[in-house]
Amino acid sequence: MIAGIAGPLYDPIENRDKLKPEAIWEIENGLNLKAADVYSASIDRSAWYQALADLFTRYDYVLLPSAQVFPFDAKIHWPREVAGKSMDTYHRWMEIVVPGTLSGCPIANVPVGFNSQGLPMGMQIIGPATQDLKVLQMAHAYEQACGWTRTVPQV
Repeated sequence: MIAGIAGPLYDPIENRDKLKPEAIWEIENGLNLKAADVYSASIDRSAWYQALADLFTRYDYVLLPSAQVFPFDAKIHWPREVAGKSMDTYHRWMEIVVPGTLSGCPIANVPVGFNSQGLPMGMQIIGPATQDLKVLQMAHAYEQACGWTRTVPQV
């Protein structure tokens, strides 16, 4: 997808020095995909969608962290390690959002608190397909009960 969107920025070659290395990596990997790769990925995505649909027959929501790390200094390009595990690409440090995104289901992110340095963390509320209002209502109810947006940590 990124290759299709950003491909014109990649060619002509003199434009490439204006792109981040991660953008070049995305475009080049996208350009190297074969139709069979895309088909296989669509099979996997469909299986994931069905697994979630099955899960939502028993549960109202799926809750996941919004991130694997707390916010980091803007001078850090991306975390190279999370909990002692090396990240092989820039995607890995934020891969916790992939399951929800791939599902196409509605998602709301809500705050869940702060670390000892006062940095925030969040939680994804993922709901069944087409149940956007239900997810927004749950996020609102959660916020009313917890009040995290009214809390400013004193560090």
